[in-house]
Amino acid sequence: MEQERLIAEMRRLAIAAGARIMEIYEGPDFEVKVKSDASPVTEADEAADALISAGLRAAFPDVALVTEEQAASHGQSVTSFLIVDPLDGTREFINRRGDFTVNIAWVEDCMPVRGIVYAPARGRMFYTLPDGRAVEEAGPFDPDTPGAQTPLRVSQPDNAALMVVASKSHRDQATDDYISRYNVRDMTSAGSSLKFCLVASGEADLYPRLGRTMEWDTAAGHAVLAGAGGRVLRFDDLTPLAYGKPGFENPFFIACAPGVDLVAGPE
Repeated sequence: MEQERLIAEMRRLAIAAGARIMEIYEGPDFEVKVKSDASPVTEADEAADALISAGLRAAFPDVALVTEEQAASHGQSVTSFLIVDPLDGTREFINRRGDFTVNIAWVEDCMPVRGIVYAPARGRMFYTLPDGRAVEEAGPFDPDTPGAQTPLRVSQPDNAALMVVASKSHRDQATDDYISRYNVRDMTSAGSSLKFCLVASGEADLYPRLGRTMEWDTAAGHAVLAGAGGRVLRFDDLTPLAYGKPGFENPFFIACAPGVDLVAGPE
């Protein structure tokens, strides 16, 4: 995989998909359907998926592609692949809360090593450079010419006063119970993959996820966080979260800056 071309294509397609999503978001009411797993899907999910998938298949025809909105892609057994969530945070989109993202990632040997997370309604875009380092780009976003980039680096956490980010739509009592085992200075909430990016930028130290996620939900944010020096670990044994699992389903996990003194598993 030629890294400069990969990053340029991922960035271009994310911006184009974001523009299409915003056309629908800012327009009149849109149709919301329910998928077989009871999760919602909108015309924006489908339009962004069609745009990104066509672009990736044209640019990288010999590379495996996994995307949330194409169930036929979920039966693959692969260790290196492109993976897409064309609109992560559909509930945020439906409720017009803005915390939704376009996620595109490259997984190599079961680890996400390159990725982009674009939040078009928030005007924030985070991605890895060809060498794997993570940056946030300042808008406005030109598909062909990157703007000013700020390097991302995780915090040096104070374990006596941690900043924690949690899910806006999926937070529950189990998550609150786990967070209570830490010394927390403050908490914030965010939707979609923005939680990974808040840890990557040093705006938060810890993001625990005690709930069902799929690899397309996490791969791009994971790559960005890793590029900023962060970690994503399984909740049960604190080993690195790997990809290409059967059905592309994740266990519970913890994303954090390396200096956080982690607590594994339930009490």
